[in-house]
Parts: sequence; structure tokens; C-alpha cells
Amino acid sequence: MPELHPEVAAVTERVIARSRESRRAYLDLIEREREAGVHRPKLACGNLAHGFAASGEDKPAIIAGRAMNIGIVTAYNDMLSAHQPYGRYPEQIKIFAREVGATAQVAGGTPAMCDGVTQGQRGMELSLFSRDTIALSAAVGLSHGMFEGAALLGICDKIVPGLIIGALRFGHLPVILIPAGPMPSGLANKEKQRIRQLYAEGKVGRKELLESESASYHGAGTCTFYGTANSNQMMMDVMGLHMPGASFINPGTRLRQAVTRAAIHRLTEIGWNGNDYRPLGRCIDEKAIVNAIVGLLATGGSTNHAIHLPAMARAAGIVIDWEDFDRLSGVVPLVARVYPNGAGDVNHFHAAGGMSYVIASLIDAGLLHDDILTVAGHSLRDHARDPKLLGEGDALTFEDAPAEPLDETMLRPPSNPFQPDGGMRLVKGNLGRATFKTSAVDPERRTIEAPARVFSDQDEVIAAFKAGELERDVVVVVRFQGPRANGMPELHKLTPPLGVLQDRGHKVALVTDGRMSGASGKVPAAIHLSPEAVGGGPIGRIRDGDIIRLSAAEGLLEVLVDPAEWESRADAVRPPDGLGTGRELFAFMRQGADDAERGGSAMLAAAGL
Repeated sequence: MPELHPEVAAVTERVIARSRESRRAYLDLIEREREAGVHRPKLACGNLAHGFAASGEDKPAIIAGRAMNIGIVTAYNDMLSAHQPYGRYPEQIKIFAREVGATAQVAGGTPAMCDGVTQGQRGMELSLFSRDTIALSAAVGLSHGMFEGAALLGICDKIVPGLIIGALRFGHLPVILIPAGPMPSGLANKEKQRIRQLYAEGKVGRKELLESESASYHGAGTCTFYGTANSNQMMMDVMGLHMPGASFINPGTRLRQAVTRAAIHRLTEIGWNGNDYRPLGRCIDEKAIVNAIVGLLATGGSTNHAIHLPAMARAAGIVIDWEDFDRLSGVVPLVARVYPNGAGDVNHFHAAGGMSYVIASLIDAGLLHDDILTVAGHSLRDHARDPKLLGEGDALTFEDAPAEPLDETMLRPPSNPFQPDGGMRLVKGNLGRATFKTSAVDPERRTIEAPARVFSDQDEVIAAFKAGELERDVVVVVRFQGPRANGMPELHKLTPPLGVLQDRGHKVALVTDGRMSGASGKVPAAIHLSPEAVGGGPIGRIRDGDIIRLSAAEGLLEVLVDPAEWESRADAVRPPDGLGTGRELFAFMRQGADDAERGGSAMLAAAGL
């Protein structure tokens, strides 16, 4: 096995040491739950009768209790393109389970909101907290004690983190995540980006914009850009929680169905009554979490996971912070260029070698922990394989990753990367701590020093842009966008106008306690600024005209104001809470949320995790 890079080893040891007590408490919990928790043999007859009353032909097998009963937790809905294919999965999974003498039941459903639909709308203020809601929903489904394993059906932004958090509280169960795959490629991404900027400048109308967007998002499957949803799939691969090569097979294909079938068969083999017990809480350990960070950095993945990964880790008793991301970013090279960091989408990435090549090459470079407990192999290297169908019978086999990338515009070896670092840096100073994604930002733009223009809403920024008030070097500050303020919506609407200003030759940056899209792009941005404005974060004291210095190279985020004047300033007044679109129902989550670096979760904070 290749020698692990010393910095990857050091960060892993840092995480292990920091997590020692909380991880031990978690492992004790799942051991108690296996031995003394709620499960089928301990259910009373009335409990059991309710649990299998409608199970039809599976009823005798469930009553006998001799084989695994799989709990399906599904995020199906047919408004969300990525999850529309899941409609038929429970029916198929039951058939696949019967093939090996097992059974399956839908344990429960979870919400699955689409940030693509809600971005820029008030519904986006529910988005981050939908992750907690999904975790709670998954926990409700699994709480019945009817199941010896779980199949999690989910793909998109908050859905995979929410499913993982909920399932980890039942970490004594073996669990496999089952994706449904990306839609086929549509309109070229550069053309889509061009139309968006023309619309922002008023040079094309809504009709042309809608035609462009519809040609991009055109069918069933995950959106094909490399945002949070597809970053989720990458992380599940490098953590060994998928069947090998499962992430980026298109929906509705025989291969996709064959891999799903293999996942269910495999799930029945790793239960606690067999000789190959692989509980989720043991699969997700400190090394697996470090692998997820490394994969995120190496592929230029979504900045949203600087929030989601700490929350997922906490659910397993593991504590990480943004310094871990920053230290790893310094040694992990960027080996993939997937839109918005490149021209091609995830289908092109997959064709170039995809996750199998990424996993194999990063293991060979000493950047991934190979010695982790995965759902389907002896080590992570067994996941560096691609599924194939052979012969007239469509027999499923797995082939080793290609030795070299098949398209070096999409994918490169770690020895010859697109850039030497992972492109997600911690910036800090007298404004707090924030994330800066550099992988899509030109090096000459990674240090900006310019006057601030302060806003409390992204719509205010759009109005100022349209009025010509931002035609200069400027650091746009958007505050009261954190978890406690308004649920931390993605500020996706800001990308086109700020991109236009940058293309016109201005030095432009964004500083916010909110989130940008998982498809954060070419404009330098310090995001997830903590502490947030609510509760006295320094961002609340910035005034129009203050000079702000943002530098990824220096790891710096500072306002250049005389210290005495700075300390004398009062905090800005918080805008009133929004009503409508259900936002008022989530007030208790906003009030209880912790900061972004800990995951922005009210649920985990209240649970003391």
C-alpha cells in the first residue's frame, strides 16, 4: 500500500485526537443499540402484526425472521428531476431482495426540495434546515425496529447529508446509498453561462433565458454540473458507501438497474447475523471523513460541504473544522475540471475515467486512506472499478480503473494536476472565519482590496447593479444571510451580475455570512462568514466605503478600519423575520442553529452532539 502523505496523516491524527471522547461515546451508543435497542425479535406480537400487516407475499418471510428485512428510506418526488427515477425503485428493490431470500419495506419518505427551483426565491430560506428535517424523517422511518439494514435513496444537496445524519443514529445497521444517476448532457455549459450573463445585462429576454435553461435541465436525472448534488455522489464513492462506480450511470439504463440490484444483494451480505458485518457507524470513521474532504478538494467540489461535512461527522461523533479543510487543501492537487470549473459536465468526467480513476490515482499518490471499511470491498481500492454488462445475459462485472485519464481536459493525474492545491481555503481576520473557493478563480483575482458596499439582501444587490451603482472596484457585502438570520439561503442570483462587473474590468469580490451555490464560480468570494451578523458578528459593523482586504494566498479577510473606531461602532439592525412560504414554521431552527463551521444545525446543537 502506498505511504500516506504526511499532511493527510497529520490531519487525520488531529481529527482522531479531537474526536476521541465523542467518537467513543458514539461507538458505545451503536453497540448498545445493536444489543439492547429496538429490533424485530424484541417487538411484541401486536407491534409485529402492525409492521407486516400490508406486506403481502413477503409476510411469511418477515414473520419467520430468518433473513434481513431492508428498510427503504426514499426521497422520491417527481418534481425534482434527480429523484423522479426513484418512483419505481421500492418495487424493484423488493424483487431484488426476494432473489436472495430477504424482504424490503419502505420505512419512510423524506422531503427533497430542489434548490434549482427555489434559488433566489423565499423558499430557499428553508433549504439548509431541510437537511435537519430529512435527518429527522429518516430517523422516524428507522425507529420502528423492523429492519436489519437500510437502503437510502437520495442524491441532491441537503438530501444525502440529511439521510446520512439520520441513519448514523442507527449506525448499528448496515446501510448502502443508492443513486439514480445524472441526466444526459444538454446545452453546452459555456453557452448556458453566456445566456445568463446576457440576461443579467438586459441583452436577451426571459424567453431566450428559459429556452437556454430548459435545454440544460431537460430530463430525468441529476443536473449535470458539478455542484452539491454530484459532489455528494463523489463523497459517497470515496467513503465507500456506494457500490463501485455507481454515481454517474444515467437513469433508465440496464446498467443502472444492475448496479441497484447488486447493491441490494450486497446489503443482505453485510448484516449483523453474518460473517461480514459492516455497520454504517463503523464505515463512517475519521479516515472516511478525511477521504471525503480530500475528494472534495481534488475534484473542485461544492463549498456547501464545508457546512454539510462537519454536520455529518458530528452525527458519528467526529469533530472537524475548516482548518482541516485548509491544511488538506494545501497538499491535495486539483485533478478534475468539471463545470463550472471546466467546460465538460459530469457525464464527460465519467467518460474520462471518472471516480474510478480519481480513487485509484489518489490512493497511489498517498492522498486517500485505502484501509477503510467499505460496503463492498476489502479496501477502498476495490471501489476504484467501473461496472460493466457482459454477454447476452447482461452479467454484471467490475473492471479496474483506466491507467491514465481518457481526456486530460477533464481529468489529470495527481503528478500533473490542473493546480497544485485543492482550491478551498480558510480566510480569517478581524471579520471572522470564512471559506474561499479558489479552484474556479483566476490566480490574479485571488487578492482583492476595495471599498465595501453593504447590503442585507441579494435583491438589493441586483437593484444596485441594474442602477449602475456598482460600476467600480467593489467588495459586495451581504449580511444577515446566516443560519440564525434567515436559514442561510444560497445567494445564487449574485453570480451573473458580479461576473458581468468582473468581465468589465473591475476588481470585484463578495463577502457574506450566507452561502453561494454549489456551483460557485469565477468571482472571488468569502462565504459562510462566521460568526454571522445575528448575535454580534463583525460583519454587522461594516459600513459603505470601508476598505476590505480579501486574500486567499495570505488566508486573510480583514476590514482596514482604525481599531478604536471599529470597536466603537454599533451592530447593524437585523431585518425583520420573513413570513410566508412556511418560513415562520422554521423559526425554532433558526433560533437554535449553531455556526456554519459546526454545520449550521439546530438539531445537532439541541442534541448536544
